[in-house]
Order: sequence, then C-alpha cells, then structure tokens
Amino acid sequence: MINESNLLNRREAMKRAVLGAGVVAVGAMGASASAMAAGMSGNPGNLLPPGASTLQELSNRLAKAPRRRDFKTVPMILTSPDQWDSEALNEVLHYAGGPKQVWDNTVLKSPWLNLMRNAMNCQIWSFKHADFFCASATHGSAHLALYDNYIWNKYLATLTKGKWKANAWLKQPPASATNPADFEDAEGVFSPHDNSIIVLQRRGAVFLACHNEVWELTMGLHKKGINPSKLSHVEMAAEFTNHLIPGAILTPGIVGTLPELELAGFQYAK
Repeated sequence: MINESNLLNRREAMKRAVLGAGVVAVGAMGASASAMAAGMSGNPGNLLPPGASTLQELSNRLAKAPRRRDFKTVPMILTSPDQWDSEALNEVLHYAGGPKQVWDNTVLKSPWLNLMRNAMNCQIWSFKHADFFCASATHGSAHLALYDNYIWNKYLATLTKGKWKANAWLKQPPASATNPADFEDAEGVFSPHDNSIIVLQRRGAVFLACHNEVWELTMGLHKKGINPSKLSHVEMAAEFTNHLIPGAILTPGIVGTLPELELAGFQYAK
C-alpha cells in the first residue's frame, strides 16, 4: 500500500524539478542574449553578432573582392563578368550560412531600410540565427541611394528639384553611436532611429546594384538635358557605375539576378 504522505511528497518534488528546469532554461536564454550583447560592444565598427562566424567570413571576403570602377563606357547589355562585380556576386550566391533573405527594393521613399532592419533584429534575437544574411536587390527609385555624393551633386539634386542635395540614406544618425550592447535601446543602434545603409552594412547586409537601372536612369537624364559634361549615353552610364557607394555590388541587372539568388536558397521578400 502506497503511503499518502509519501505520494504527496513525490508529487511536490516533481513539481519543483519542473519549475527549476524552467528557471534554468529562461536563465540560459538570458545568458545567451547577454553574451551576444557583450560581444557586440567589442568592436564599434563591426555590428555582427557573436557566433556569426560564417557571416563574418563572407564580410571579410567581400571586403577583398574587387569592384571595377574605372569604366570609360558601358553597353546596354552586359555580356562579360568583367563588366559587373562578378567575384563579389559569386561570394553572395555561394554563402554557406543562413537563413538568407533578399529584399526586392524599388521605392526610395518606402520603409525599405526599416524592413531590412526589422528582419535582421527578428532573425538574430528572436530566432537566434546569428548568421542570417540580408541582401537588398536594389532598383527603381531606391537605386538613387546607391550613388555617392559626386553623382548627387552633379545630377540627382537637379533631378529631384533640390528636394535632396546629397545622399541622405548614407548618413549615420546619432543612434549609430550608441552602445550596441543594449540591443533593446528604443533609440539605439538597432532601433528605427538608425535606418542607414552604412549601419546595415556594418551589420552584414549587402546592397546589390542594377546595371539596367544605371542605363535607364542615364537615358532619362539625357532626354531631360541634365548633362553638364556633355557626355554620351555610354559615357554617362560609365560615370554613374564608377560612383556607386562603397561596398555596393554591381549586378548585370537585378530582375535577372533575382532568380539566381532564389536558386541559391535566398527567400524572396518584397
């Protein structure tokens, strides 16, 4: 016969064991988040999370991959890998980590940078995917954010009728200088106050540029008469290509590169 008091004691012991396991699990999750935050405070220029070794390796290789920016002319259709950033693009296509997401970004004034930032925050801290890789397939008016201030001063300020005199999407807001260890800071480096291309690049995001957009934009500038140096179309397209922002990866055309990215395992986002 089972003693009733012994049965109650065993039940209470089991209950305490289950509760204790839950406390340990919650504590482990908290420790993991703390370790991630502590690791991020080590290098102010690098915002990759600890454990993102595969993403760090990719970032290192992309930093060394050549970007050709000495074109004199460029044709309408690119036919040879030496006409785009083929080595850097191949690194992206063969990224061994994951998950991998590519954003089809077309509208300059849309919340495209905010959406990329939110995706990265969720994947890194909510789902614990430190090696999450976020890429921007940039074309349409969003592509204006991928030109340096030389192009903005010479062409785009006039095109936008003075609404923007420089590339505002490259500016690093005050939030970018906050302590990355506090990833919950509502006004910090990972918050909506810090939607900057450069900050996202520091986090491992990649911005893919579109040759077709370069060609069609410069064709439009020719028609509008915005051509202070009296360049031919192929010369102006070369000038725009030569002044893509640092880190950008030129593709032969975004809409044609998107299938390559999807075949390589990237999840499409719009």
